[in-house]
Amino acid sequence: MKKENQKKKKILIIGSGPYSIGSSVEFDWCGVQVLRTLRKLGYETIFINSNPETVSTDYDECDRLYFEELTVERILDICDKEKPSGVIFSTGGQIAQNMAMELANEGLPLLGTPVQSIDDCEDRGKFSTLCDELGIDQPKWESFKTKMGALQFAKKEGFPVLVRPSFVLSGAAMAVATNEKDLSDYLDTAVGTSRASVVISKFEENAKEIECDAVAQNGEIICSAISEHIENAGVHSGDATIVLPAQDLRLETVRRVRRIAQKLAQKLRISGPFNIQFLARENEIKVIECNLRASRSFPFSSKVLGQNFIEIATRIWVGEKLRPQEINPLEIRSVGVKAAQFSFSRLKGADPVLGVEMSSTGEVACFGDTVEEAFLKSLVSVGFIIPKPKSKILVTIGKLKDKVVFLPVAQRLADLGFSFFGTAGTSDFLNENKISCKKVYKISSGKHPNVADIIEKKEVSLVINTSNKFSHEEVSDGYLIRRKAIDRNIPLISNLQMAKLLARSLAQFPTEDALPVFDYEERLNRM
Repeated sequence: MKKENQKKKKILIIGSGPYSIGSSVEFDWCGVQVLRTLRKLGYETIFINSNPETVSTDYDECDRLYFEELTVERILDICDKEKPSGVIFSTGGQIAQNMAMELANEGLPLLGTPVQSIDDCEDRGKFSTLCDELGIDQPKWESFKTKMGALQFAKKEGFPVLVRPSFVLSGAAMAVATNEKDLSDYLDTAVGTSRASVVISKFEENAKEIECDAVAQNGEIICSAISEHIENAGVHSGDATIVLPAQDLRLETVRRVRRIAQKLAQKLRISGPFNIQFLARENEIKVIECNLRASRSFPFSSKVLGQNFIEIATRIWVGEKLRPQEINPLEIRSVGVKAAQFSFSRLKGADPVLGVEMSSTGEVACFGDTVEEAFLKSLVSVGFIIPKPKSKILVTIGKLKDKVVFLPVAQRLADLGFSFFGTAGTSDFLNENKISCKKVYKISSGKHPNVADIIEKKEVSLVINTSNKFSHEEVSDGYLIRRKAIDRNIPLISNLQMAKLLARSLAQFPTEDALPVFDYEERLNRM
């Protein structure tokens, strides 16, 4: 038996390290799928990680576990001892990805996509050039080392703009500047890196965000999943509510997404998992970024489709020749919705509003026969309390154009028997449009009854709040409203697209008891 084990080829897998915002259990799931697939195929597995919370650090999951820090020096030491025939780094999130170039330069036998291709994607200048060569559109952007150059670009392209350090993880230190003062303040306090300063790109308003998770072999896509965000672009992909298969995309949009994904896979010679994020307005498609590794949504995509993307990638890495095995979205009978889990109630003073920086500390995926069913289940699963029928809702909408968008949502909620409280602007707008709304004062007014009063007394079962980013007063009042709602455990919706889908869902399932429940195996049988 020992002699047989000695003949097994060793493969070493790099884990994802301690859990943090942007690198959590999703990557550990990917690592475990690699381990289980390799063992099934007869390989000896070696795993490196330093997180006791992970399944991958259960010694039963692999042949040899190194509970060590994830650094180039430590990985080289372990490889000197183990002498693996291959090293897998594409399932360990950005931590493992960042070490790939150094490990390749040290001569380690890295499996999968060439590390030069990874550099071509991580370096925004190189990736932009590559997209231009392939005729792939992207948001306008430039890198700047001077404040004057950055301000001139923003004035030329027009606000709002997205500004960030050149190399970021999970949206860290990113911000949307809506005017010259916002941008100037950011540039005065921005933390640069030794590699570059800041990147500024045109922020596309009212655009839908689309993601493509895929696995390719030698540049040919073997399997893929195209999902859509419920929220418009501007919410970090790790915080966004994601629907798979996409429900509101035009057929031509899906075709263009697939064509772009195949172009990039071929040009970058991808062998393994990758994720592309897109912006879509009408049929105009732009690429935000491409990550040549497993993404946070790979477990979600795999379970919705009933197709283990990481197992497929692992078989590619060990040399199996696979044929394309795409699943037609029309053949998927259930809809999956992935909702983010937040910890705002435990973070005193934190503003519970979503933006380009990632804030979530977990996520939940739920299934249903319709997107409305799956959506409500996912909200309930992350602690959202469905408002009781015919209860009161507090509504504070910032911009006039947002009030116009919200009007049919308010009408649907009113038709369901809900009634409204609203601050002056919102209340006047709804009443003018024949939707009854009782006026309450803003917190900053010092008058009563104000918003804080009705939240403190729990007179409302839901708060819908969007802030006017152009007004500091509105932002301040909006923060107080959101914070009060969280502190009093009142459900909060701060996004208009979420409010739309919630109203539509409540029309079908007015209470939690109305939601049908079935187990995971039963869901698979429905496909």
